[in-house]
Amino acid sequence: MSRPVTVGVDGSEGSLAALDWAADEAALRGTSLRLVYATRWASHQLASMKVSHEDRAGEAEGVLAVTEERVRDRRPDLAMTADEIEDAPSSVLLAAAAEAEFLVVGSHGLGSVRGFIVGSVGQEVVADAQRPVVLVRPGDGENGSAAIRPSGRRKVVLGLDVTEVNDELLEFAFDFAGRKDVPLEIVHTWHASFTPRHKAAENADMASALSHAVRPFRDRFPAVEVSEISAPGRAAEHLVEAAHDAGLVVVGRRRAAKGSHIGSVTHALIHHASCPVAVVPHS
Repeated sequence: MSRPVTVGVDGSEGSLAALDWAADEAALRGTSLRLVYATRWASHQLASMKVSHEDRAGEAEGVLAVTEERVRDRRPDLAMTADEIEDAPSSVLLAAAAEAEFLVVGSHGLGSVRGFIVGSVGQEVVADAQRPVVLVRPGDGENGSAAIRPSGRRKVVLGLDVTEVNDELLEFAFDFAGRKDVPLEIVHTWHASFTPRHKAAENADMASALSHAVRPFRDRFPAVEVSEISAPGRAAEHLVEAAHDAGLVVVGRRRAAKGSHIGSVTHALIHHASCPVAVVPHS
């Protein structure tokens, strides 16, 4: 049985953008869509300020009803389930991600959380999820803020470190580009040598290493149009720039890297990329 595409919803603008993006992806893949709404009893609140279980359940029911209707209007034939789960949002989303093809969350969703910052629910989910997580901002999507290429096809950008090539990351990027029938741009950066006479050889070596890493997946996905960019400099700057006319930027995260740490490149993309960002955990 195929895994569903799962999306965290709370009725906010960001979660609605994530919902639309997730519904389109589920339809494209021929799989189901799962909506997840997390509620939590805040034990530290004053008794006079606590929201009753009935009120919280009523709020969840209302949000899920609105989001389900939105999906039906957008994708009437899409199979869909909706769950309200009473637990900490990060725990709910991590558990849901484990059963999903990938998890989609909005950058300004998840209740009172505003953006993916240190200590936020979004960061914890990205850092600890065992399946890919796609971060979507309001405006992202087919009619979103990313510039449209002359052909109308927005590329997928993959940030790749040729010193730690991983099949899961390449598989995700090639598969996504292939399903969308869009170009794939693979970007590798490195810290340039300070010796000018070494730069030409260094450039050639890095370009060769990138081509070698990508070649097996070019063979597996011959229909995907691939371009390779190997350049000195900071990875975050190159990837944020490449995101301007992209439909998705894909980066990796080692599963062993725990403790809500996502790395400076992913952190920069979350805050500055003008398109959705997929964070793919790998061994």
